[in-house]
Amino acid sequence: MTPNRGGKGAGVVLGAAAVATGLVAGVFFAYVCSVMPALARSDDRVFVEVMRNINDVIQNPVFFAAFFGAPILAGVAAWQHRTTRAGAWTLLGFVLCAAVFVVTTAANVPLNDALATTKDPTAARSAFEDTWVAWNTARTILSAAALASLLMAISARKTTRRENT
Repeated sequence: MTPNRGGKGAGVVLGAAAVATGLVAGVFFAYVCSVMPALARSDDRVFVEVMRNINDVIQNPVFFAAFFGAPILAGVAAWQHRTTRAGAWTLLGFVLCAAVFVVTTAANVPLNDALATTKDPTAARSAFEDTWVAWNTARTILSAAALASLLMAISARKTTRRENT
């Protein structure tokens, strides 16, 4: 098999896409089950201050490598696997990774930007918290589904390899 038809190099790209997607899903899941419930116990000033700090520090090369890498790697993997048994799963993983990117850039980031500039902590939190949590839950589900799809693609690759040996 050639690398663009599901060969060994394509397996590495698919594996890297799954790892990056899993890391991103884990970050978003951590907000769902710990960060936001903990912050919900805080007063408005603390809530806004901590979220502003989180929004500042998360913008770093380590997070960006996974966040941008997941859809890019999934897209490359989808192209490489387009004619294989893993193709549909890989394409679905890419579409879901792209959806995570869209939700983040269209919903969560604008909310973060608004939170950063609002002067009144009570008004800032009121305009931010419920909507941000809902969109974060959506991107958590999307990224977990993307990971599951990419894992199914890996499984399909393994099944094909076993059948060909």
